[in-house]
Amino acid sequence: MNAPVPPSAETLRSALATLLDDLPPRQAAQAVDRLIANYRGATPTDAPILRDRADVAAYAAYRMPATFEAVHSALEAFARTVPDWTPATHTDVGGGTGAATWAVSTTWPGERDVTVLDWAEPALAIGREIAAADPTLDKARWQRTRIDSTLTLDPTDLVTVSYVLNELTARDRATLLDTVASAARTVVIVEPGTPDGYTRVIEARDRLIAAGFRIAAPCPHSAACPIVPGTDWCHFSARVSRSSLHRRIKGGSLAYEDEKFSYVAATRLPATPAPARVVRKPQIRKGQVLLDLCETDPSLRRTTITKRHGDLYKAARDTEWGDVWPPEAP
Repeated sequence: MNAPVPPSAETLRSALATLLDDLPPRQAAQAVDRLIANYRGATPTDAPILRDRADVAAYAAYRMPATFEAVHSALEAFARTVPDWTPATHTDVGGGTGAATWAVSTTWPGERDVTVLDWAEPALAIGREIAAADPTLDKARWQRTRIDSTLTLDPTDLVTVSYVLNELTARDRATLLDTVASAARTVVIVEPGTPDGYTRVIEARDRLIAAGFRIAAPCPHSAACPIVPGTDWCHFSARVSRSSLHRRIKGGSLAYEDEKFSYVAATRLPATPAPARVVRKPQIRKGQVLLDLCETDPSLRRTTITKRHGDLYKAARDTEWGDVWPPEAP
């Protein structure tokens, strides 16, 4: 029997195009405007942001490809720290239309026990429709559940919480993280790559460490973050290809966009974090490459790689924001 082909960003975009065939562009654009305001806002809500099918379809066009790429980037970074591990069970908390479930299936191809929890039934319904394009999600459970202090979780290998913490009060965030920590072997949190998003990620990081987890990515250590609060924030970038439909809904003309995100992957597994990670876009100059690194010490340091470094210089020129340094052996 042939192994199932892992889902891809292209498969997801095709499924989204089919989903949006019957949605008038004007209606979608109006819903996108409201969703942008909620996405960028800082006020938690106690009601689902996605209210009906039009909202969900607009959300899927506006956010799902970017969420998929951000979560996939975070999962790939974590997967490299546990190369012999594959999650057998996955719970996506606040998963909406299921972008994180697609990212998990792409990172670790094959079937697993999947549960998507969200309090917006229209999002879950469309998530089921989109998932029909990914055979490994045939048996996924899409459950309407309030994501707050009343949430309970069954034991699971992996929990993803992506772009959810902003929607919760500080109290509900803390309770959710405690619930997740008690149920999961690995937790991956993804938030927008803004100062506020980074702050929520650091709060989650600290709480997971206090619960006995080890940080596997992006940090090369589980000590305190060396960034002085208020001076900077740790975030990364994922390139998102945009279909013509996606460009029309978002009012853009470029064939791509860069999704900025902050994340933390914490685990109870015997992971091997990177010795250092590139935490800013490398600066390539004549005969040299400047790399800003977060190192095991813990510390932040800029290093300069020149032509005198030979093969390491060639590797530095190919190194991207978020990569491990020095390069991993092939």
